[in-house]
Amino acid sequence: MAAAGPRLRSALDGIPAYVPGKPADGGPVTFKLSSNENPYPPLPGVLESAVAAAGALNRYPDLACAALTAELAERFGVPADHLATGTGSVGVAQQLVQCTAGPGDEVIYAWRSFEAYPIITQISGAVSVRVPLTPDERHDLDAMADAITPRTRLVFVCVPNNPTGTAIPRADLVRFLDRVPDDVLVVLDEAYREFNRDPEVADGIELYRDRPNVCVLRTFSKAYGLAGLRVGFAVAHAPVAAALRKTAVPFGVSQIAQNAAIASLRSEAALAERVDALVAERSRLWDALTAQGWRVPVSQANFLWLRLGADTGAFAAACEEAGVTVRPFQGEGVRASVGEREGNDLLLRTAEAFLARHPRLRS
Repeated sequence: MAAAGPRLRSALDGIPAYVPGKPADGGPVTFKLSSNENPYPPLPGVLESAVAAAGALNRYPDLACAALTAELAERFGVPADHLATGTGSVGVAQQLVQCTAGPGDEVIYAWRSFEAYPIITQISGAVSVRVPLTPDERHDLDAMADAITPRTRLVFVCVPNNPTGTAIPRADLVRFLDRVPDDVLVVLDEAYREFNRDPEVADGIELYRDRPNVCVLRTFSKAYGLAGLRVGFAVAHAPVAAALRKTAVPFGVSQIAQNAAIASLRSEAALAERVDALVAERSRLWDALTAQGWRVPVSQANFLWLRLGADTGAFAAACEEAGVTVRPFQGEGVRASVGEREGNDLLLRTAEAFLARHPRLRS
């Protein structure tokens, strides 16, 4: 009789797969607007720092990320023991679920939102509670607060929201936080914070300071352009940060990543210049798409969202044929990153032609 093989956890059955953005293949597809990557090369001094660190690849990295933690503590004005690092903000998010939720516990998040949330929740054995977005693609904070039960352990609030780009006014977020019980952890996932230009949108780190049940996620993958190095961090009160350090994969953040992140933090002027350029390009894209007749939510991230429904796959295919990849969410819509101007122009031409063939999509 053949062996049945090892018994694996049933919680993994039917787990959704994380779908990465389709790459530019060097053939007809030349521009990748599918992964919210920064189109610019590393900031000044970053590549040199990373190359220097690569000379010690035979050594383990600093387990505590002490130098990076000290740099972050100074940059954000928080105690060092309120910081925890990890393999991108998504790695820290998975640690947060491990810290708080197990079988039978509930994790609340908006939907559609970051596609990793259901994956990391199911891996933990916890139950996902998905609260639909409002018709204007925003978090329904009242419904999310109403969904909290005695089994709720964690709430993810993605702001700006991925993939719709919508943000949350400070007053609305404060009102929501006031409704959340003190023993439920609220995670403000601010992976795209640097791209926000709405003065009414809260800075999560300011909100966390007097709220022990608030944790803020940030990353070096987006604005800082270190997506390939996988380094993110959380700002949280000491008990939560300590739990994150306990659940971290030992030596998960390479020394190359640590040194590159430090160098990036020390290149704030160049960062601001690049982010401003991307925000300006985001505005140009939004203006052009809305002028064509698309209904596009105002985005505070480095991407735009087109609600296409059943036409999602056809639009993504049309983009690929034109030489650019976008990120389709089948049956829902397409997220298009703000990339190089030439690639953005290809997207605009494709969108205009597609709308001419499908006028029912006009706003």
